[in-house]
Amino acid sequence: MSGYRKRALARTIRRLNPPIAMLHSADPNLRNIAIIAHVDHGKTTLVDSLLAYCGSMELDRAEADCILDSDPLEKERGITITSKNCAVTYRPTDGPHAGKTCRINIIDTPGHADFGGEVERVLKMADGVLLLVDAFEGPMPQTRFVLGKALALDHPIIVVVNKCDRPNARPDGVINEVFDLLVAQNASDERLDFPVIYASGRDGWSSIEEGVHQGDMQPLLEAIMGHIPPPVGYADVPLQMLIASAEYSPYAGRIAIGRVFAGALSAGQSVTVCHEDKHRLARAQKIYRFKDLGKAPAELVSVGDLCAVEGIGDFEIGDTIACPDEPSAIARIAVDEPTLHMLFRINDSPNAGRSGKFVTSRQIAERLDRELRSNLALRVEPGESAEEFRVSGRGLLHLGILLENMRREGYEITVGRPQVIEKTIDGVRSEPIELLTIDVDQDHVGAAMELLGARGGEVQTLDQRGDRMHIEAEIPARGLIGLRSHMLTATAGEAVMYHCFQKYAPIRTTSYRRQNGVMVATADGQATTYSMLNLSQRGILFVEPQDVIYAGQIVGENSRDNDLGVNIVKGKAFSNVRESTKEATVVLKASREITLELALEYIQDDELVEITPDAIRLRKRILDEGRRKQLDRNQKASRVVSD
Repeated sequence: MSGYRKRALARTIRRLNPPIAMLHSADPNLRNIAIIAHVDHGKTTLVDSLLAYCGSMELDRAEADCILDSDPLEKERGITITSKNCAVTYRPTDGPHAGKTCRINIIDTPGHADFGGEVERVLKMADGVLLLVDAFEGPMPQTRFVLGKALALDHPIIVVVNKCDRPNARPDGVINEVFDLLVAQNASDERLDFPVIYASGRDGWSSIEEGVHQGDMQPLLEAIMGHIPPPVGYADVPLQMLIASAEYSPYAGRIAIGRVFAGALSAGQSVTVCHEDKHRLARAQKIYRFKDLGKAPAELVSVGDLCAVEGIGDFEIGDTIACPDEPSAIARIAVDEPTLHMLFRINDSPNAGRSGKFVTSRQIAERLDRELRSNLALRVEPGESAEEFRVSGRGLLHLGILLENMRREGYEITVGRPQVIEKTIDGVRSEPIELLTIDVDQDHVGAAMELLGARGGEVQTLDQRGDRMHIEAEIPARGLIGLRSHMLTATAGEAVMYHCFQKYAPIRTTSYRRQNGVMVATADGQATTYSMLNLSQRGILFVEPQDVIYAGQIVGENSRDNDLGVNIVKGKAFSNVRESTKEATVVLKASREITLELALEYIQDDELVEITPDAIRLRKRILDEGRRKQLDRNQKASRVVSD
């Protein structure tokens, strides 16, 4: 090889793998923050206001659209399901940072404890947190959950009292409750001396003084620059970047998102992807910094910064991108264990394959495997047969979101009743206990308390907030299954419920059974108005006229406590006799709409939920009526023998 080609090759190697001594240290004008809050306390709206103030986007206050909630499910439900990354560029004209260009990486985290895996993996990317609390509701159970994760990492905290423009706002009481919560979490004296910002994310103002309901977002941005430290690290050490999130591009494939904890990363650099005890070589084809709502290409990302990396191939959340010469993995992200599991299996009903694109156990297994790569709180184990999977998650909402996404992607699947995950602690069978809060009007407090007692709940506190009562109780996770629908019925739709995992305790409850039986179809065909009119006198129907029905499908709820076999496809017999009521108008009672969450709460152990892209149906596990009756007789006989 000629001398010229050798020198050119050496320059190329230096460009792709720059010497460690040339790398830069952390930027003093850089901040990495995460926003943590309870559901619906306004954190995504606050991020929108920060983006608008810094000129990253134009925000229409009339529409009040949450820009970061881009997923269709997030827009429909009004909640954050997956964490989002964005960045604002703050250029103050006055104050201690005047004339400087400050960049703030913002991580919008989910507020529901069921998505705690998202919270745990992104908090390691931040150097401080904004604790957002509603000016009326104050700290809620899931505020306690995410705050505990931030304190475990010793992150500095800025308390933002949001929605101060509410007519029933009580900011002083809320701040006292936050202080009490920090004390209960064994926070240090330094964390107890937290700064407070009063704000309204919807109206786009913040203030360091209570009662000042005007201005802009500068006081909050100044608090971030003043109280959240810049990232620290060493540039003269081998590269270590923790992958904490992922995106997908149809052109570049999977994109790794994380934080550089040591060294620096340049575009085109050779790296080692460390996955537990396995290492493989790769190349970081392109790297990006976060800018506004998107990403901007970068040649070099220094220690302490957040970035996105293209071209490293396959990876999992928690892997480390390291220096190829001295690869060293960062400790993997630890998440809390699941508390609920469900049986996933293929759809074997007569309607199988009519509307879905993915119907085989292999396709379902591949989809669950992909979900495991990004959903840290999920667990998948093989079932009793090759067509079944035991899927465990944080709660009913966690698993319900997964099922809803699979349904919209074209999967057909059948799932069983949710079951709590029991543990043996010191030789004692234990079950998960949840902290439950209920806000209800005073007229329905008695009904709510009675329902809690029947479900094994133990009330901890009961106080009045405005014209509503605030109840905090400990309740077994088993008692929460199906509680929401019963609570809404008992309180005329006035109750607002939230819960999060608290601890494991000795088992004190059993599975709750539905009070009413169901109506089960005995024949295939289309539901007829004639049959439905007669059956509507026996209970509540779940189907509409002309719906395709199969034997073993649950078509309604019986008014009694036993299951009832019905022929809902029977038509009216023809005759030559004219009826006197022929011209009478017949009004059929409205059927109950079956949503996914309602179906999962409703079914019993011998029932399943059939989930397809075009419908959600309830069915018996054994479709044949004769086999069900035979099994029931055998079970009764075995109980008699055992007695």
